[in-house]
Amino acid sequence: QVQLVESGGGSVQAGASLRLSCVVSGRPFSSFGYGWFRQGPGKEREVVAFISSTGGSTAYANSVKGRFTISRDSGGNVIYLQMNSLKPEDTAVYYCAQYHSGDYRATSSYRYWGQGTQVTVSS
Repeated sequence: QVQLVESGGGSVQAGASLRLSCVVSGRPFSSFGYGWFRQGPGKEREVVAFISSTGGSTAYANSVKGRFTISRDSGGNVIYLQMNSLKPEDTAVYYCAQYHSGDYRATSSYRYWGQGTQVTVSS
């Protein structure tokens, strides 16, 4: 049974930083790519960042490029999302997911999901 558990969310002021963590268990961690998604109030779930199975390739949504960094713990089983210069529009529930196949931007390309962690940014 694959489990992904996110943590690190919270309520912060605009301009602050947060680091989200996603602990993965149940499958060979190094064999899969991972994505971070978010879903704001009344919005569809959208990809924020993606990292390949080796960690050698990353991709970001235009809205977070230059502010967010995705990384993975090569010696362990954790995916991170470092979020700097947070804006009110970053407010959302953030999810990590294990990539299966297809377009990394599509939710259907991911097989397993975490339960999400809330990030709230006030102005």
